[in-house]
Amino acid sequence: MSDHCVVLKFGGSSLATVERIRNVAVRVKVDYLDKGFNVAVVVSAMGKTSDGLVELAQKTSSVFNGREMDQLLVIGEQQSAALLAMAMEEMGIKAKSFNGLQAGFITKGHHTEGRIVDVNPKRVACWMDEGGTAVVTGFQGINEFGDFMTLGRGGSDLSAVALSVALNAEFCHIYTDVDGIFTADPRLVSNAKRLSSVSYDECIEMAALGARVLQARSIEFASLYKMPIYVSSSILDGEGTWVKEANMEENIKHGKVKEGLTIKAIVHDKNIAKIAVLGVPDVPGIAAGLFSKLAERGIGVEMIIQSVMRGDVNDIAFLVKEALLGEAIEVCNDYAREIDAQGVTYDSEIGRVSVVGIGLSVYPDIPAQMFSVLSREGINIDMISSTSNSITCVISSSSIDKAVSSLHRHFMEGEK
Repeated sequence: MSDHCVVLKFGGSSLATVERIRNVAVRVKVDYLDKGFNVAVVVSAMGKTSDGLVELAQKTSSVFNGREMDQLLVIGEQQSAALLAMAMEEMGIKAKSFNGLQAGFITKGHHTEGRIVDVNPKRVACWMDEGGTAVVTGFQGINEFGDFMTLGRGGSDLSAVALSVALNAEFCHIYTDVDGIFTADPRLVSNAKRLSSVSYDECIEMAALGARVLQARSIEFASLYKMPIYVSSSILDGEGTWVKEANMEENIKHGKVKEGLTIKAIVHDKNIAKIAVLGVPDVPGIAAGLFSKLAERGIGVEMIIQSVMRGDVNDIAFLVKEALLGEAIEVCNDYAREIDAQGVTYDSEIGRVSVVGIGLSVYPDIPAQMFSVLSREGINIDMISSTSNSITCVISSSSIDKAVSSLHRHFMEGEK
């Protein structure tokens, strides 16, 4: 690709109506085409189109078929891409839409949770070299059988970053319905501050723990290939947030580093559930068997905790996405009967709240402060986990809003 190539991504809310699609066409022209950039645009499905297709599938059949679901879901992005290309042509912009196959996205893995293994955007690059603007469907690729495969929730972010790398773009600009990444969800914390930049590591941690601005896998991909991401509003003008490599010298210059510690954000997630397999025999291979069966069904798990042995048995608890709870319970019940465990319990009325920042693990007072804040608010902690960059507590979902506000006041606003 020639110089000054950029990949833009617009989410479903930015494309929800014909008027918004026309506004996107204008923004692409004003922000980049008029400034001499070669542009590829990655799009999500319009508004709640994907949710509507899922609902339609559920009404049609009670049996989940991942392959057929993927063949259905890709319709949404193809609709957006074609309509945006038409809107651009109406404005005199030379534009053409490309689906996942035409754009060269090769995937593998489980249907509805596919993974990109290669991107060969030959047709897209040729069109752009001819002076055209490419409009590419996000969220989809083709597997080894030639079937469409979707990339999981937020997969259009991953499509945009992967295409940026394949086209050797200067950066990837993700337009969304918020004007950047904040120190907390501004819908819960009115005085949350927009961050001018976050490192890949910080952003991966934030996304994995529930921040909805970017898909975690897209940031991991960007980090691997050092592709800068810029996040800003598709509706409002103003500064956004850069996601890029950490620059220690810049942080020191701007006073953002204090003895190596920077708390960046308070993150929460209400869309999780806890499962516990009770009375698991304490013999080698039992845990491996359980999580292998979950993996075979494409069910990811987090925050695995095995209790202290009582007699000859243990309890194994873990978190799953709430949307996968029913399928996970089915797998666990079958396995519990197979190994003669005592039973399976679950709790869908939970959420998690996390403090995120580089270097937290070397500061023993941070967990103590977090637990004290939650205690003062009368919030009971169900599970605790930590990494080098975060501390996470699982609590009742009804306490999430209060926990986020209190932790933000303490850590981000200096209220003791």
